[in-house]
Amino acid sequence: MTSQKSVLLVIGGGIAAYKCLELIRLLAKRNIKTRVILTKAAQEFVTPLSVAALSGEKVYTDLFDLDDESEMGHIQLSRSADLVAVVPATADLMAKMATGQANDLASTALLATDKPVMIAPAMNVRMWDHPATQRNLAQLKEDGVLVVGPDKGDMACGEFGPGRLSEPSVLADAISNFFHDRLPTGPLAGRRMIVTAGPTHEPIDPVRYIANRSSGKQGYAIAEALAGLGADVTLISGPTRLPEPEGVKTVQVQSAREMLEATQKALPVDGAVFAAAVADWRVENGSDQKIKKQDGALPSLTLAENPDILATVSQMQTGRPELVVGFAAETQNVIENGQAKLTRKGCNWIVANDVSPETGTFGGDDNSAILITDGGVDPWPTLTKKEVAVALALRISEHFQGKN
Repeated sequence: MTSQKSVLLVIGGGIAAYKCLELIRLLAKRNIKTRVILTKAAQEFVTPLSVAALSGEKVYTDLFDLDDESEMGHIQLSRSADLVAVVPATADLMAKMATGQANDLASTALLATDKPVMIAPAMNVRMWDHPATQRNLAQLKEDGVLVVGPDKGDMACGEFGPGRLSEPSVLADAISNFFHDRLPTGPLAGRRMIVTAGPTHEPIDPVRYIANRSSGKQGYAIAEALAGLGADVTLISGPTRLPEPEGVKTVQVQSAREMLEATQKALPVDGAVFAAAVADWRVENGSDQKIKKQDGALPSLTLAENPDILATVSQMQTGRPELVVGFAAETQNVIENGQAKLTRKGCNWIVANDVSPETGTFGGDDNSAILITDGGVDPWPTLTKKEVAVALALRISEHFQGKN
């Protein structure tokens, strides 16, 4: 199983912009999701309403739209897709890209993206042949930008020559081929995995919360290691200071309930690794306003038990992942407590580790892990968290060998 691919489509301001409506439709038929940025000039040729109707997604137009910045800032928007496509790539957009300008949403997103970029130029033949445009084209190619077209043909201005936008079917094929050429390889290719990581924050009031000392390093490393073996990985992360792993879809959450909801939305999958240190309790009577001190009187906080994500997924009657791996963060009787958790939760494996303060595991770079399965106990030497992640990913790969 593979997840749906997505394209951030930047529609430039040219008469050929209308062809993007057909392109969006063709991509949808190929199971490729499209999110769109419309430049100001593009809105003279196609409307946000028509684009939204075809893409089924919110259309983004303004860098300084506060609602958009609260929902999805331009940095996140620029990195939320698997490919950024500029269609049509006007002479102006190509010049901005080649010189690193960022004075509107489209150019800012293009400068901020860390994803591959494809452009489909379209402009008057004289503009296309101009030395400045050819210099910009050469620079963009040197920067690794993929180029489709332009074609030769009649122009809207009445001239003939190179500069005509490639047909939507050609562009859709180019985008499909881009994804096909980058299909993951490795022993876990075709397998879908969930990894949870980090702590959860359970709000007391708008400025205070219950949390723990988890850094998320181990879970992030596991997600990256699984992706490195070809798996299609969704990382569901509590609040951390870590950069999102390359080649992994990351979903950011705050609380345990949000993490459970995100996990359920990511199903079905072949395997799940629950490395997050989920808070066991939340404040049942959390306040919408900051709780003030009142003459030394202590506030009354009633705790409620959080959902048990590992047990919930492990005990699913239908749609349960074939392999469910839990983590046991212990400060004493590590093996015994890990074995008890394996039985109690109903998962396949438990990775038990000692998180006593003197170990430095929480927040540190090393981990002393013990893999517990129905087949026995396998203590690993102290390794870096990246090495633990690779070792676990290889064991997961071995589990799925011969089951493709």
